Amino acid sequence: MWLKEFKIALIEKNTEKLALLMEDVPQLKSQKEIDSALHLIQEATAFVQALKDEAEISLVKIEKNRKFLSSMDSPYKSKFDINS
Repeated sequence: MWLKEFKIALIEKNTEKLALLMEDVPQLKSQKEIDSALHLIQEATAFVQALKDEAEISLVKIEKNRKFLSSMDSPYKSKFDINS
């Protein structure tokens, strides 16, 4: 049952479910189950690493955009600025 749920979570790319399943890995009995579990865990690891890499790229882009936008701010306020 665990293998089936893990496969579904991996297909659905459900990181929360994957994390929950990883916290409670059952005692696997057959060599086939163990091999399947190892393969699925490797796939999940690769998937999570890809998500991490994407997040890092996004953070770098956000930081660059933030720096660009802050460099575009006027260093002084106009005398006609009605918000002052």
